[in-house]
Amino acid sequence: MAHKMHEVLVFLVKEENFNIPKYNRKVKLRTDYDPQGISMRIFEMDETTELLEFPVDSSSECCKVGAKSYMFSFDNESLLIKFNTTEEARDFAVAITKIKSGRDASVFSVRTEDSSATQYFQFYGYLSQQQNMLQDFVRTYTYQRAILCNMEDFKDKVVLDVGAGSGILSFFAAQAGAKRIYAVEASTMAHYAQKLVEANNFSNCIKVLPGKIEEVELPEKVDVIISEPMGYMLYNERMLESYLNAKRWLVPGGKMYPSRGDLHIAPFTDDSLYMEQYSKANFWFQTCFHGVNLSAIQNCAVKEYFRQPIVDTFDVRICMSKSIRHVVDFLETDETDLHTINIPLEFHILESGTCHGLAFWFDVAFIGSQQTIWLSTAPTEPLTHWYQVRCLLEQPLLLKQGQVLTGTVLLIANKRQSYDVTIELTVEGTTQTSKNTLDLKNPYFRYTGAPVQPPPGVSNVSPSETYWSQLDAQGVRNAVNMVNGMSVNGLGEVSMDTTQTLINNNLMANNLIALVDPSQHMGEALQPNIHPGCIPSTGRARPITKNRFSFKEGRGDKKSK
Repeated sequence: MAHKMHEVLVFLVKEENFNIPKYNRKVKLRTDYDPQGISMRIFEMDETTELLEFPVDSSSECCKVGAKSYMFSFDNESLLIKFNTTEEARDFAVAITKIKSGRDASVFSVRTEDSSATQYFQFYGYLSQQQNMLQDFVRTYTYQRAILCNMEDFKDKVVLDVGAGSGILSFFAAQAGAKRIYAVEASTMAHYAQKLVEANNFSNCIKVLPGKIEEVELPEKVDVIISEPMGYMLYNERMLESYLNAKRWLVPGGKMYPSRGDLHIAPFTDDSLYMEQYSKANFWFQTCFHGVNLSAIQNCAVKEYFRQPIVDTFDVRICMSKSIRHVVDFLETDETDLHTINIPLEFHILESGTCHGLAFWFDVAFIGSQQTIWLSTAPTEPLTHWYQVRCLLEQPLLLKQGQVLTGTVLLIANKRQSYDVTIELTVEGTTQTSKNTLDLKNPYFRYTGAPVQPPPGVSNVSPSETYWSQLDAQGVRNAVNMVNGMSVNGLGEVSMDTTQTLINNNLMANNLIALVDPSQHMGEALQPNIHPGCIPSTGRARPITKNRFSFKEGRGDKKSK
């Protein structure tokens, strides 16, 4: 959970104008946020024993006393909290003042740095970013199908769209027959959403409400909440908390789309990725870079690179065991449950090798009255703009088939709308252990669009023999011969398409053999081998068509094929 810790002294304030220590020692004050304001929690210095907890909201009686102290008055006693420094006391006073005055005192504002919020809403205010998400075919089509396959949940119902963006989910709800839809959007995209609503003649049922869901007021309760709140590794951006916060507007027995999220975690092996990250830090090993010795901070560079989660995709065969699943039921989970997420791990290793870290992906389920629809970001499924995420260990672990790998993944929310991810792994029965903390806010976007390569050592037969066997089989089927540089098929027809001839001549000159007719795919040749809906967004070029002519053997007439 995002919080601040302060070493403080706590006193009881008596009417006789003197203070009595409530604890005859220093204690730690932790400030957490809750839906009403701030929760004040006092712990022993080891942070294991909680001594006191009390909430602070706009109605609390409190004030600053001197340069380092703050006083709180309750029905039965008054407490004076003394900080170590004036800076700590001043920062604390600013936070309390915001809560008291109501300025920026929403749950979102308390948990989020102003700079992070500004950047976040500016990013989602660009049409180009909305386009990237809309062009994620898997994402967009799955949402539409989940809604339209469960029309009973939407017909004549009141719907809340949290973080509506361009309003696409609101339009899907309208297509399903919703009576009223409140589309809440905090970025400037709300302006464009309103334009789309008016242009598509949905003004009578879709109401765009600019603002954060934590701050807006709805005129009524809703039957269904829809949203796309998932980030990288499911939790990044912390929008899931806004999604759960919206439940205060949900009627008892209402629906949420999506209804649950499953975070999958599996150990993986990938020497090339590990060496790629490690070698980046070698730049700082230079002892004479333009006359400057950089080597003093090489270790710092290594740690920084290994703090970066890797966002890309991979062959599922790099996973060394079955994934474990951490389930979040959005109907039952409270937003505060996502402040600290502790996931125990136990993997039964299926393949021997070096474990370089943990791989993460997620699935979400839309559990409707008529049908359940799943949206998956697994490496076995079509690629989405969420890709998958891998977290490296600076110290890899050597694993053998049959061993048990245990540990934890600890996600602690921060005010930059992300998480600090701590991984700790131990190989049971050995002294091997490894730990790393990563910054989910600062990932390395590694995806290039190149086809995913299988891990080395997975071939059980000779790839060369397999290739030539397939080629021989294809040659028998096609039975293509060359006559004076022209291809002649088994029917005695000569193709006059010079494109194929030039390509074949070039391939033979380079000792290559064409396995397919490239002229049929020239428009697609330069397209990356990725799903058309993924990011970076791509279009499939239309194949180039050509007029082809053939001469029937023994005839002089020209016929178009």
